[in-house]
Amino acid sequence: MPPAATAADPTDTGRLRPRGSSQGGLRQYNERVVLQAIRLHGALPAAEIARLTQLTAQTVSQITKRLLDDGLLVKGTPVRGKVGQPSVPLALAPDGAYAIGVKVGRRSLDVLLVDFTGAACQRWSVSYDYPEPEAVCAAIDQHLGAMRQWLGVGRRDRLQGIGIAAPLSLGGWQALLGVERERARAWDRIDLPERVAAMSGLPVTFVKDTAAACVAELVAGRGRSVRSFLYVFVDTFIGGGLVLDSHLRGGLSGNAGAVGSLAMGRGRPGAAPPPQLLSVASLFTLETLYAAAGLDLGATTDARALQAPWLPHTQAWLADAGPAIALALHDAACLLDLEGVIVDGQFSRELLAALLAAVEAACADLSWEGVRRPLLMPGTIGPDARALGGALLPLHANFAPDRDLFLKLERP
Repeated sequence: MPPAATAADPTDTGRLRPRGSSQGGLRQYNERVVLQAIRLHGALPAAEIARLTQLTAQTVSQITKRLLDDGLLVKGTPVRGKVGQPSVPLALAPDGAYAIGVKVGRRSLDVLLVDFTGAACQRWSVSYDYPEPEAVCAAIDQHLGAMRQWLGVGRRDRLQGIGIAAPLSLGGWQALLGVERERARAWDRIDLPERVAAMSGLPVTFVKDTAAACVAELVAGRGRSVRSFLYVFVDTFIGGGLVLDSHLRGGLSGNAGAVGSLAMGRGRPGAAPPPQLLSVASLFTLETLYAAAGLDLGATTDARALQAPWLPHTQAWLADAGPAIALALHDAACLLDLEGVIVDGQFSRELLAALLAAVEAACADLSWEGVRRPLLMPGTIGPDARALGGALLPLHANFAPDRDLFLKLERP
């Protein structure tokens, strides 16, 4: 599924919003620097903005006035009690801009509308046994219409774009999922970003689903304090993303961090290839255990996974998944010298804690001689990570100073 992206009109000289993806210049860059400072640190008075950005007080005053006029900033309550005039904190205006994230998964579709602060305003979800292309497109079209209606006439023009998060090969691993070959190949005949761009009239960016989740963690989670980490997201299939020096690295084909394809052993002549990590530590493996016991498969994503009668099967899955993920983390640490490893997933926070405990215990059984063991951390975003990461892409492209942060995600 090739990516598609449309851009704002480069001749449009209106608000900062359309200028964001098409024009350069020092003035625009400084505006973005100010917005990024507030996004990272919260509401700030002008003096603190000047200190953090190393811009002059006069420059900050001019920039913030423009951003207030554009509706991208709002004034907070004046802070009194200090010498001189009370300081007025400036914050991002939630309704200054909006973006949409679309996550197309192998079990569900999520459409998320976020405001300028990155907070979710509206959310729609659809579950299915397998994503049929035409049904997925119809559902996306329906939810986009509902979001436009919710925004109303006055806010629709503040939509920055759509970020689509999906597996690079939605038709892949069809044998594991028990899907007919021709049914899976239907995804080879559709350009999903192009279809969504046509139906929405908005700029559309495509990103691997687990990389999108990594974007959410990088921008809105632990990535603010951890500069280099491997990100692991456990869903129907386990996958991941890679952040080095606070930049998401997509690699040659946008697939860097694809931990699910890591081999769980060494190949032997004449023998079948060793299993991949995704065949051991994915939620579809847990679903298989539940199905064999005649239990509701939906428990993989909620609190029932750690309750009877699902608990014994979950414990069996953890006993295999923990050591498998630990081995993958060990291999990654040897190659990349990582600061940390962040694990998240499409399940309850309780199951995440149990999985981390299993991985931590398995890591203790490995030899770390000659390599630094990275810190193992839980993700902070949860099931919304992929849709949120998709929505953050157009916001970042239009308003952040470092436009290269996610550009390596786009495939040639």
